[in-house]
Amino acid sequence: MRTTGIGERIVVPAEVETLATIAVNAAFEVHRELGPGLLESAYEAAFAWELESQGVRFQRQVPVPVHYKGRRIELGFRADVLMGSRLLVELKAVEGILPVHKAQVITYLKVLNLPLGLLINFNEVLIKDGLRRVLNLRHDATRSPVLLTQ
Repeated sequence: MRTTGIGERIVVPAEVETLATIAVNAAFEVHRELGPGLLESAYEAAFAWELESQGVRFQRQVPVPVHYKGRRIELGFRADVLMGSRLLVELKAVEGILPVHKAQVITYLKVLNLPLGLLINFNEVLIKDGLRRVLNLRHDATRSPVLLTQ
């Protein structure tokens, strides 16, 4: 259970927390093997290999739909990794995480109706400095996550 800082408690389902732990451990392993300095695509492939080797269900480059006034607009937005249809993982290989990166994750969480996302920047000397948990304060636990197809 997390708090928003304004007294409201956010409950992240246990299965999502389990997926988050798996994702963080996979990120540590990838960073330990590859270190900083590569392109995001290299980290994504290695991260996917780690998940696959553990038998974790996931999708890569998942389309994120945008709806405007009741109409679906195809804009080409894609989430890097969706684990178990419940956890969003956005991977970066940038000098530093910027507010726009967090805003991207928040937007994807809202659109997909997911409670938690991880923002992972591999371009850090210590991977722990590149890990961010992002909560969806508008998550509706009574609605299912948006089902996506590739």
